[in-house]
Amino acid sequence: MSDVVTGDAVVLELRPARLPSRALAVLIDLAAVWAVYLLITLGLAVATASLDEAAVMALSIASFLLILVGAPIAVETLSHGRSLGKLACGLRVVRDDGGPIRFRHALVRGAMGVVEILMTFGVVACVSSLVSERGRRLGDVFAGTLVVRERIPAARMLAVPPPPPWLVGRFAGLDLSAVPEPLWLEIRQYLTRARELDALVGRRLAERLADELVARTGTPPPPGVPAEAFLAGVVAERQARDARRAFGPAGAGVTGMPGVAGMPGVPGAGWSAGAAGTGGMVGPGAPGAGWTAETAGPGAPGPDGTAGAVEAARASAGGAPVGAPSSGAPRPVSPVAPLPADGGPAGAAPATGFAPPA
Repeated sequence: MSDVVTGDAVVLELRPARLPSRALAVLIDLAAVWAVYLLITLGLAVATASLDEAAVMALSIASFLLILVGAPIAVETLSHGRSLGKLACGLRVVRDDGGPIRFRHALVRGAMGVVEILMTFGVVACVSSLVSERGRRLGDVFAGTLVVRERIPAARMLAVPPPPPWLVGRFAGLDLSAVPEPLWLEIRQYLTRARELDALVGRRLAERLADELVARTGTPPPPGVPAEAFLAGVVAERQARDARRAFGPAGAGVTGMPGVAGMPGVPGAGWSAGAAGTGGMVGPGAPGAGWTAETAGPGAPGPDGTAGAVEAARASAGGAPVGAPSSGAPRPVSPVAPLPADGGPAGAAPATGFAPPA
């Protein structure tokens, strides 16, 4: 990339065209121009057969200047620096400040092109392009122009590899607010290309990035966790936080409702009938915002339109089935112990989801 400063002091990052692409564009232009020149020369030879030798020579010089010199200048002026060859190769001639060229720029480039391309068969243009830092030939130097690439291949987007399963959710409490974006970008680039690096170089780079990340977060990695796995786990945690901020909490149903998650009015295992009808994240024993089994009459359909919802609600609440005699007094709902986080038996210590590598 080359930094081009505009008249408003704005730095433009442009990619200068190098010798191979420029040579191909010049060959295409010369092939087109010489084909037109030969056709016109043959036509003039037939049309001027009766003229004297001086007139034929004058017409030959005029056709040479107009076709081989004037035509490229006119094309570059009208197309703002895009000849046929440059259009095919994705190149464009611009000024040193990044603006479009005008007639004077095209005129100087065309005049110098006669010397460094036509008269020396391109040797001077090749040497000057190789010596120049931005690949400019003498015509570009005198005209104050630059040939840049317009079509830049798009970078291949590589997905960041996921962390090991035993590290998923391990960094949920990590403070990532002090980590700058350039460091995130460097870590993602390393993770996407870690398999392409030498093992020793990749390990040293991962350790350096991990040290910088620890310095920003103030929390060291768990013992025994490799630097690459630590970086992958922290990046996955940041992506999960970004997804939650963008899309909100995942799911709209009650957590822990097997088979009927998200269906309002049907309590799941471990939930009281009073929590039915909310359809959201309601804790055990919380009063429901919709209907309950105590207020619904016998045979009353649930909010989902099915009559069996009442029986399901009563069965979960510990009440009698529909149609059984009732004393009229509300029956207390027995408290239900919440399920542990890991789905194991009640009273067991909550699992952290972290297991050291083998």
